[in-house]
Amino acid sequence: MTVAPCRYLDNGPERGEKGRAVSMAALTYVHHLALTVTDVDRSVPWYERVLDLEEVTRREDDRTGLRKVLLRARGDHNSGVALVLVQHPDPARPGPPLGADSGSRWGVAFDERRTGLDHVAFTVGSRAELLEWEQRLAEYGVTYTPAAPSRTMPGSEVVVFRDPDGIQLEVWLDPK
Repeated sequence: MTVAPCRYLDNGPERGEKGRAVSMAALTYVHHLALTVTDVDRSVPWYERVLDLEEVTRREDDRTGLRKVLLRARGDHNSGVALVLVQHPDPARPGPPLGADSGSRWGVAFDERRTGLDHVAFTVGSRAELLEWEQRLAEYGVTYTPAAPSRTMPGSEVVVFRDPDGIQLEVWLDPK
């Protein structure tokens, strides 16, 4: 794999001479996105049905209660779509300590106004495909906002909906 260099301006002696341009390997794409869900047994079928993803691997730790499921685009593992649904254990569950802050937000509904994930956007190649996603969401009874111009990226259109835990998902058309 060939990786294009990324350039940034060095601002400190720990990286070299101040003001010297330094090259480093560029990030090429997001490998996967891990979303915390309250119930993988509810969420996995929803993502399989609505987003046409398929379960690739499942890991469950009986000792800690942590559950993870890797989902990818059905039939095309090169599409770049890879989600990991993670169900963290109930902090009241007996077992190893989960950290000082482990129980403060367990089971609390998703809220993009808290620090962390705001939303996840998937791209499509044409307006016709964007409208096909509207139809798919309607067929599965998923509440969505119809295709509308993006307020942040002129020329783009977006369909917005939420998963069973309230995580905002988008199907995005970028005309570039």
